[in-house]
Amino acid sequence: MYSFPILTTMILVPLAASLLILLFGNARMTALAGTLTNFVLAVILWMNFDNNTAAFQFTENLSIFGTAFSYHLGIDGIAMLLIVLSAFLMPLCILASWESIEKRLNEYMIAFLVMEALMIGVFSSLDIILFYVFFEAGLIPMYLIIGVWGGARRIYASFKFFLYTLLGSVLMLLAMLYMISKSGTTSIPELMEYKFAAHTQMWLWLAFFASFAVKMPMWPVHTWLPDAHVEAPTAGSVVLAGVLLKMGGYGFLRFSLPMFPQASHDLVWIIFGLSMVAVIYTSLVALVQQDMKKLIAYSSVAHMAFVTIGLFTFNQQGIQGSILQMLSHGIVSGALFLCVGVVYDRMHTREIAAYGGLVNRMPAYALVFMIFTMASVGLPGTSGFVGEFLVLLGAYHASTWVSFVAAIGVILGAAYMLWLYWRVIFGALTKDSLKTITDLSLREKVIFAPLIAVVFWMGIYPASFLKPLDKPVAKLVQQTRIGGAR
Repeated sequence: MYSFPILTTMILVPLAASLLILLFGNARMTALAGTLTNFVLAVILWMNFDNNTAAFQFTENLSIFGTAFSYHLGIDGIAMLLIVLSAFLMPLCILASWESIEKRLNEYMIAFLVMEALMIGVFSSLDIILFYVFFEAGLIPMYLIIGVWGGARRIYASFKFFLYTLLGSVLMLLAMLYMISKSGTTSIPELMEYKFAAHTQMWLWLAFFASFAVKMPMWPVHTWLPDAHVEAPTAGSVVLAGVLLKMGGYGFLRFSLPMFPQASHDLVWIIFGLSMVAVIYTSLVALVQQDMKKLIAYSSVAHMAFVTIGLFTFNQQGIQGSILQMLSHGIVSGALFLCVGVVYDRMHTREIAAYGGLVNRMPAYALVFMIFTMASVGLPGTSGFVGEFLVLLGAYHASTWVSFVAAIGVILGAAYMLWLYWRVIFGALTKDSLKTITDLSLREKVIFAPLIAVVFWMGIYPASFLKPLDKPVAKLVQQTRIGGAR
């Protein structure tokens, strides 16, 4: 199995499907076949993954420009789970767009397929220049998805998304070039072992922080996200919330913590300060939203603040919890955007006030929406509970004040999600426009079924997700501990 270049294959499969759409059309079936093929490959990747080592597996290394740049791929447990998440969500995005997208269908499906290839490239890159190319190239298809197939203010939202994320990454590129010149290598595993001077680490950490904080997004550079979500088509919101936001967290795990451990300890107050503000502020903003998508978008910022708190606790529970929180948020937030898409396709409005009493006409939809609402607020037995519990546990060891504020965020999260559910689902069906609304179709049930299964799987048996993380997270904790003692 190890001799087979599975990571390259997973990057090439969606690109090959894109080429077939260009040549022969039949966009829906070709895109679905391509994404399902990649999901099967992702399952094979997981089944053949060795949980007993922190070393990078399935490595491929091809020198392109001598020591300057190499096509170097490989994964540890963290990257493997994020690749599986990406491959899992993409077929559901294609199915979610099956009937709602008519305009420029071929180009739409190609944009999603290219996006998948680039996302897998980000999580599997072991060369810093290759990582940067994949990381930045992912902006292009998402920019097009929002700008071409988005809502009324799509041009504004797509430009804001592009400029915010690009400007943050310019500083990261300068830092990367300095690191390469100083260390003489572009290899990420080698850079993890390289000891940068303490004063240098601070500037490098801040440069990477500028990029990853926007990508997460952290408060106060989060304002592009609600606009992007509101204007993006449903599947675009699923990919944005499900995978693209996780690139910021992955960047902190892969670069900031292991490469700049001293700076991470010295500047942790920035992370904790901004995260605590985000947990409270964005939760309060979510409480007063009138647009369903905007409410879920602000909830994403609050949940990502949990992730950043967990990442910088420098202990096993906090970091593992933050990774589980990323995976859970990818599933739950993506599913909530799909729930909004279901009623939007029928009523063409996302205003909360336009709904009410949907349980009377859409009992299956009410059940599905309830499951994902409960997972979002962290109900025990669902995926949301395990990640939040571990983050709070890790945060308590790092700072009781941070854990206290984060716990308040959990309460506020329950408030805005249950408030949303109550207004949309419960009550009498008084609006005439809703009296003919139809329940979930077979296609929609097929989309939600695997998402529900994963929510309960993660909640009831989290060990299957924690095992691949044990060794790489333990190694990461050790790397940060050495840095803290230096």
